[in-house]
Amino acid sequence: MSHHLSGPNLRSPKDDARLDLTDLFVFPAAQDGRTVLIMNVNPFAPTQGEAFHPDAVYRLNVDTDGDDIADLAYSFVFSAHENGRQTVTVHRATGDQAREHEAGGQAVVSDATVAFGAEPNIVNSGDLRFSAGLRSDPFFADLDGIVNDFKWTGNDFGIDKNVFGIVLEVPDSELGDGPIGVWARVSLRQNGRLVSVDRGAHPSLTAYFNAEDVKEKYNAGEPADDWDTYREAWSAVLAHTGGYGTEAAEEALRTVLPDVLRFDRTRPVAYPNGRTLTDDVTSARLAMVSGGKITDDHIGPHTDLLDEFPYLGHPHPVS
Repeated sequence: MSHHLSGPNLRSPKDDARLDLTDLFVFPAAQDGRTVLIMNVNPFAPTQGEAFHPDAVYRLNVDTDGDDIADLAYSFVFSAHENGRQTVTVHRATGDQAREHEAGGQAVVSDATVAFGAEPNIVNSGDLRFSAGLRSDPFFADLDGIVNDFKWTGNDFGIDKNVFGIVLEVPDSELGDGPIGVWARVSLRQNGRLVSVDRGAHPSLTAYFNAEDVKEKYNAGEPADDWDTYREAWSAVLAHTGGYGTEAAEEALRTVLPDVLRFDRTRPVAYPNGRTLTDDVTSARLAMVSGGKITDDHIGPHTDLLDEFPYLGHPHPVS
């Protein structure tokens, strides 16, 4: 999986698909001078959750100075789902407010309608463009082959799947002049307290690297702590799966730890410099964990992607 089913025992966090972060994407917009940020949640949508969770805060964090701490954050808070309708408010926070998991700062989009049908609802608010709703899952991988000792089947797990997409397009000036780091988080309000239940940036990390009893701790953690917390255990995984020595393992892990997706807009976009909807991240991760012995699962990107906002394809029919 990419980041699908990121709770213990290959289940959604809190056994609730609405809280399950599946993927993060960062790439240049079709219009010059703008950047697209996408976080997808809810694998198998809408059958395992017909709307976004009304007690959750969905969040895109942006680090603009390289310290792995958010300097800018966009939080998405959804209303209850009633009579087939749900709305969302987008908050923009900077400075100290960007470092809190609460949805602080200014409301830059208010009560926008979530799209559950075939057509997206696109909202333009100032320099921002935003859309949230049911979309085709862009993730592609031969998961059957991966779990069957890499005997490839040709079956693409994501070819008929849907997710709930949160798509934001912002001017580059919003993100500063230099490289940025981005990660997504889903937090749930429980007993009056907001608890982080999922987070991530790079694809296919927690499934390969985290033991089952570590996943909840990882989902609650902060990227700035990742290197010290996970370097040793993840190096041991690479030693076991790919025959890495200590130095080689640490060099490989510096790409994904801290778990922040870097994007330098002066360089061509291709994972791990940002991530487009067609980047073959499954093959990249297989090559990493196998020490270069497995380099391709022979599944290509989806062909239903859009050339313009919101970029994610139209949702598949739901049986």
